[in-house]
Amino acid sequence: MVRKGLKSTRQRDVILDFFLSSRRHMSVEELYRKLRARHPGIGYATLCRTMKLFAQSGIARDIRFEDGQTRYEHRVEGEHHDHLVCTGCGAIAEFENKTIEDLQKAVAESHGFIIHSHRLDLYGSCAKCCEKASASGLKTGVMNIK
Repeated sequence: MVRKGLKSTRQRDVILDFFLSSRRHMSVEELYRKLRARHPGIGYATLCRTMKLFAQSGIARDIRFEDGQTRYEHRVEGEHHDHLVCTGCGAIAEFENKTIEDLQKAVAESHGFIIHSHRLDLYGSCAKCCEKASASGLKTGVMNIK
């Protein structure tokens, strides 16, 4: 935290440890519910301010998916990943795919464009939601992209 230019406080240290130990993309509300169970002295406003500071300093990345809710994920310098987002249950999976990255670079180059950053979120149904839909007789199809 100090390397990122932030003052280290007991509450920030607790929030940082908790945030970094989580592998999920969580909203402030989710973080607060889980954090409060172990550390009831940390307030909601403190958590909000701290997560914004973490995002501004590069420790975290704030992401808003289709549902409009801001979630936070770890930010590691030089690391990139994309997201699979289930529209049924809200599950979010991270993935890396060199072929997709190479294709994006090639498309940009063919248009004389230099990519500074990008974000790819693919929305669909996770395996569990597909199983539930199939068991209840609902059709789950694959979107045809042309």
